[in-house]
Amino acid sequence: MRIKDGFKLRSLAGEFIVVGEGLSQVSFNKLISLNETAAYLWKNLVDKTFDTNDITNLLCEKYEVEEAVAAADAEKLVESWRNAGLLDE
Repeated sequence: MRIKDGFKLRSLAGEFIVVGEGLSQVSFNKLISLNETAAYLWKNLVDKTFDTNDITNLLCEKYEVEEAVAAADAEKLVESWRNAGLLDE
């Protein structure tokens, strides 16, 4: 899977948000807010093909977290991004 083209991570007043840019995102009318961890993952995954194992590995490298916990968090993140329409699969 990949993050869809046209979505950009922006920092606004200390918060991270995802915005749709360009004509392909004209119908995108949501404001997606990311916490610091999700923004870290976005920055490391944008313009790359990835899967939940890649997310799990990034979480384990950055934070002191058990692999099972990181894997569960990775699944939740992918589901959240999928539901928001941010992923190409």
